[in-house]
Amino acid sequence: MSAPSQRADGVRRFGHGLVVGKFYPPHAGHHHLIASAAAACERLTVVVAPSSVESVPLELRLTWLREVHAITPWVRFVGVVDDHPVDYADPLAWDAHCAVFRSALDAPVDAVFSSEPYGDELARRFSATHVCVDQARSTVAVSGTEVRADPVSHWWQLAPPVRAWFTRRVVVVGAESTGTTTLARALAEALRGDGGVWARTRWVPEFGRELTERKLTALRRTDPGASVFDVTWSREDFVEVAETQNRAEDDAARSGGPILVCDTDARATAVWEERYLGSPSPATLAAARRPDLYLLTDHEGVPFEDDGLRDGEHLRAWMTGRFRQVLHDGGVPVRELTGPPEVRLAAARAACAELLAAGWGLAAPLAESNADRSR
Repeated sequence: MSAPSQRADGVRRFGHGLVVGKFYPPHAGHHHLIASAAAACERLTVVVAPSSVESVPLELRLTWLREVHAITPWVRFVGVVDDHPVDYADPLAWDAHCAVFRSALDAPVDAVFSSEPYGDELARRFSATHVCVDQARSTVAVSGTEVRADPVSHWWQLAPPVRAWFTRRVVVVGAESTGTTTLARALAEALRGDGGVWARTRWVPEFGRELTERKLTALRRTDPGASVFDVTWSREDFVEVAETQNRAEDDAARSGGPILVCDTDARATAVWEERYLGSPSPATLAAARRPDLYLLTDHEGVPFEDDGLRDGEHLRAWMTGRFRQVLHDGGVPVRELTGPPEVRLAAARAACAELLAAGWGLAAPLAESNADRSR
């Protein structure tokens, strides 16, 4: 977004503007409304007023909006919960809602900006000028209802932090040399091949492998004959792996498609810590999250390939069993993959399709009477 425009004489038209909405979730239409209001006001208050039944936390919406509009510091975002019945024909309902909105203001307003038919009445109740912005959705054709029903179809109308929240994270885990990296890369490539929004599908490599390479390289500076069996691990190493993996996921989710493929995660890192140090640490366990789907690669029928960074051929069966136990106790769907690579990839794609078909399960906002579409 560019800096706010001004009149030819350099003076913005209004002193204090008001925008009110649920922003469930924030999308390009909301950002256009806020940017238009910011360009016309010396200062602007945006009141984010969801009901308590909605699925996206209020503080998260505020965080997203503040990030997107950080270049306009005269825009103030305030959150208030509004559980009053929505009935645009009922003066008492109007009184209740406006009382909530006023509680978020620190000064009177002289302009109300909206894209809704109720904007005239809202402005009248604040003794302010109503500025209607793109009520026909001709500039930005999107609504919150449409996004909630089908985020994928409106993916690029969501800002990076909102996309990251909607992104379905699919994590591939398994014992050494069971094809986890091969599958993660192949799955992302297959999804990219679908084109459209899927062309930006990303996958997150395993940081633990990168750290192993670093450790081995450092050992060989003083002992050229060192092997992976000489590499040692500390509790701090596994915490670093878990936290770095989380950051890499979050960064990739902001710029990718609706599915993010991850080659391991913090929960799997805790299993590796148990394998090397006997138990996972509380800090590593605390870094574990709940992705949307786990793909567990079985070791059966997969030859062990020693690439110089692997040392656990004798533990593959134990690790497969341990992953199976930990993942099935975690409350996240798990699809176990067996057979040759092409069969595993097909099963992984089918599992992803099922995940998307299940939708996002966002709760509907409070029912509205006499209302048109809502931002």
